[in-house]
Amino acid sequence: MRGFDSHPGLHKLAVIQRTAGNLWNAGIEYFMKTQELVQKYISFFEEKGHKQLPNVSLVPEGDSTLLFVNSGMFPLVPYLMGEKHPLGTRLVNIQRSVRFEDLGEIGDPRHTIAFHMMGNWSLGDYFKKEQLNWFYEFLIESLGLDPQKIYPSVFTGDEDAPKDRESIEILKEIFSRYGIEAKLGERIFEYGKKSNWWQRGDAVGELGGPDSEAFYYIGEEGKPESDPEGDEGNFLEIGNSVFLQYKKTENGWEELPQKNVDFGGGLERMAMVLQNKKDIFETDNFWPIIEKIQEISGKDYYESEEVKKSMRIIADHSRACVFLAMDGVSPSKKERGYVLRRLLRRIVRLSRLLGIQGDISVELVGTVCEMFRWLYSDLPSKRGEIEALFKDEERRAKNLLARVSKKVRPFTEKPEKEQMAIIFENGNELVQSGFVSAEIMSAGWAKLGFDFHQSDGYALEDFFEDLEIAKKTKSLDVDIPEVCRIAYKLDEEHKQKSREGAEQKFKGGLADQSEQVVKYHTATHLLQEALRRVLGDHVRQIGSNITGERLRFDFAHDKKLTQDELERVTELVNSTIKKGLPVKFEILPKEEAQKIGALYLENEQYPETVKVYYTGESLEDAFSKEFCGGPHVENTAELEPLELYKQERIGEGKLRVYGRF
Repeated sequence: MRGFDSHPGLHKLAVIQRTAGNLWNAGIEYFMKTQELVQKYISFFEEKGHKQLPNVSLVPEGDSTLLFVNSGMFPLVPYLMGEKHPLGTRLVNIQRSVRFEDLGEIGDPRHTIAFHMMGNWSLGDYFKKEQLNWFYEFLIESLGLDPQKIYPSVFTGDEDAPKDRESIEILKEIFSRYGIEAKLGERIFEYGKKSNWWQRGDAVGELGGPDSEAFYYIGEEGKPESDPEGDEGNFLEIGNSVFLQYKKTENGWEELPQKNVDFGGGLERMAMVLQNKKDIFETDNFWPIIEKIQEISGKDYYESEEVKKSMRIIADHSRACVFLAMDGVSPSKKERGYVLRRLLRRIVRLSRLLGIQGDISVELVGTVCEMFRWLYSDLPSKRGEIEALFKDEERRAKNLLARVSKKVRPFTEKPEKEQMAIIFENGNELVQSGFVSAEIMSAGWAKLGFDFHQSDGYALEDFFEDLEIAKKTKSLDVDIPEVCRIAYKLDEEHKQKSREGAEQKFKGGLADQSEQVVKYHTATHLLQEALRRVLGDHVRQIGSNITGERLRFDFAHDKKLTQDELERVTELVNSTIKKGLPVKFEILPKEEAQKIGALYLENEQYPETVKVYYTGESLEDAFSKEFCGGPHVENTAELEPLELYKQERIGEGKLRVYGRF
């Protein structure tokens, strides 16, 4: 069985001592571990005057528009809009992120749900010349990538903004230093808004601008005969420099006085290039997990495409699940918990296809924890808690799969006419007459899957995989893509009835800074302090969620509040609102902020300098003070009286309260 050590070069770090930037020229094979890549990236930009931001939780704090943090720039929205950042105008970080919208693509050689984003930012400081020169210096001089295999793209221009000629000229100059004539259409490619423009949203006041992507050619040796946009199989995007130089107005896009740079690059994809792989799962970010799956299943990763795809999905999902659990997400029927449950249940199903009967996700937790202890030092200490969480969910998943699969089996084993007659409960005249068209078959299977989804909580994707198995093993004649389309349509119609007015809740955008959300953000600070004064200092925030309709606050407390306690907390919040206290902030060293009693999330990582928001005339006599990036109202008089209308226990020693104006 092939293992990680059998892949040539992945452990040659200590063997090769190189001169940066000369490897591609000398033709020396060199494979860099992801940990060294991170160290090099952070060090490179620190030398250029950047301050490192912490790697924050996947659960966005105080943002109702985002289910999970999906990029490194998530915490920086207020500062890109002009607010001063406590660490200055040059920032760099590595941020764990989750994007699950493309779940169906997981299983190919490059897509993953959880990933790490390499980011650097200029907040009104340097711009295109510095960013592009530094980025390519990092790629070629620091990492030793071959400039002959790097292909940039730029914005071609339209009615909103002109062609990005400045970036084109800078890129030509960069490549000329390596003896490469960077011609348009051969080395540098021009694309429209779909590929080379980024904007935060469509509303007036939103930021936007052209971007320049960098692609690495991973195809066969020789000059490629295609371009990055038309040949995604051979070109891998490794970084994107966004130039936020415009603001949307009533009359279109206008130049900003503060021009920002927002760079993002996929860490795992960069490692894939550096380790000379065409399969991201063969890199050090995934291969140890694949090895463990091989050991448990007794199968080889390379024995078939079906096995390879199943192992990729299990490896990807297990890594994502550990990161989510590390950040406090538990399996549930709603929102973030549902995503974790869905991923864990998919692991269980696919493990069965590999012949694995044991608790597969539990078995992989230890491997993931050890792999990433270099980045998350406290992850190994959480291993037992995560394993217990996964074990309980696997038990539930297996019971559900067994129960529903037993219901599905009779349908897959009966003749078509009988299948459809049962599904439609003998109510379809065409079925009764003996005519079973392909359309009726697809609609029938879709209805069956939807019914199981509603009655048993059986995921539609699991049902589709049941049909896939039946199609292969029992020669079931069914158009699965059409079944999927109809079933999802039925499900969407059902959801629409229960979510009127909430279509934008988790649209995957950036922080909601509407007036009402900002008010609830400030009210949450007042609520935490009121709870502490009424219930005791053991009360500490463990989570929150704010929408335009209400606030939700999770905190440490062992029982529900009595009616008297609820009234006292509410009165304390509302009396503070009536006083009309100013809401201010100061930027302080983290240790000093802790000493003066500013509250903070215990499991959160913070930079050495933090912003402390306080309610009152001064920090010394403030009603509340917390580590927070904002935004907030300027005075509590802007708030309305708060009503605490619901409370619920969410676990041992954890309570959740809901409030609204």
